[in-house]
Amino acid sequence: MPEDDPECDIVVWGATGVAGELVAEYLTERYGPAELALAIGGRNERKLEHVAVDLQAENDDWDDVPIVLGDATDEESLVEIAENTAVVCTTVGPYTKYGTPLVEACVEAGTDYCDLTGEVTWVREIVDEYHDRAVENDARIVNSCGFDSVPHDLSTLLAQNYAREEFGAPCETIRLYVEDTSGGVSGGTLASASEMFEAASTDPEARETMRNPYSLAPPGEREGVDRGEQRTFKEDDLRGAWTAPSPMAAVNERIIRRSNALLDYPYGREFRCSEVIPTGRGIGGATAAGVVTGGLGLFTLGMSFGPTRSALEQFVFPDPGEGPSEKQMENGRFTVRALGRGTAEDGPFVVESVVGANRDPGYGATARMLAESAVCLLRDEVDSPLSGGVLTPASAIGEPLADRLRDAEFAITVGEYDESSD
Repeated sequence: MPEDDPECDIVVWGATGVAGELVAEYLTERYGPAELALAIGGRNERKLEHVAVDLQAENDDWDDVPIVLGDATDEESLVEIAENTAVVCTTVGPYTKYGTPLVEACVEAGTDYCDLTGEVTWVREIVDEYHDRAVENDARIVNSCGFDSVPHDLSTLLAQNYAREEFGAPCETIRLYVEDTSGGVSGGTLASASEMFEAASTDPEARETMRNPYSLAPPGEREGVDRGEQRTFKEDDLRGAWTAPSPMAAVNERIIRRSNALLDYPYGREFRCSEVIPTGRGIGGATAAGVVTGGLGLFTLGMSFGPTRSALEQFVFPDPGEGPSEKQMENGRFTVRALGRGTAEDGPFVVESVVGANRDPGYGATARMLAESAVCLLRDEVDSPLSGGVLTPASAIGEPLADRLRDAEFAITVGEYDESSD
């Protein structure tokens, strides 16, 4: 945190976008001005004023929501914001285009930061460029604090902590099942995916980042036993159901491996993790898994070539800043289930942790995850030995984030796996 008392606790940067406005709405509903000195930020003063008016109209306690103006490409304005803020909470993506100057400003000011990025290639860049400096300045730069990758990172941490406490040994393997998920896909999410595919098509280092399952580990530790994400459909050996590849496994698995490395390998150096989509048992499950696998393959193929990627961006994808309909958000939900298998002195064990919510994963739930991550950083409600660096939700905050999300109506549980419940 900056040496002098900052003017505000949290700045929601990008508050005129769908995700940013939802974060600001949640914070003003959940906390009063006596508890939280909040500001909203961006480059368009008129739009910010409209957001501020709406926030004040919806919450009687808030008779003033300050506005901070800046531009993602104007380093001077970003430095001023970082120097006068305890935590910057940003939804402005694609981060490959707009994120780096804000990270640099926060690192130099010693200001905590959290974002929603799923852009692995960009995370690798800021790990290599800013981690050591962030450690020196006690700046916690926490990436992937939304649906990517809080449920996956937290459920893994919860399962591992439970296994070590109850069985005296970590899980050797964690499998994450993305199930019962409903919600819209945002323009910003698809724009971020496009940035990753474009980087991988033109930059050899970006291609290596996407190829190596350990690409987000600290330098010198970017290799291991894990072969990376599942590429085809297969029958699951833990649950007996068919599974398909998950489109975000490439992000979430690398974040989990970075958490393990940053925390000095509490999961073990032989730890493996994988994220999949369960599709059911029998012929029906196998057929569904094949369909999902084929659809994901076609999408990946289309995104891998410039002309088809441009056509998808122009004619299919929503614009950045656009989100799902209000009905989609109201009817959204998700469940991420982690099953961890390990071996204790008296034999093998399987533990289960679940993170879920009855909210659209990419917006309603993500807004709460990012907002509560920022509050944890602000109040130093963390279970971590790390005071600075380019971090992950599990390594920067840990179980206190799960506690806050439970209070925010998330369903979060951990215990021994009951096979009969499947």
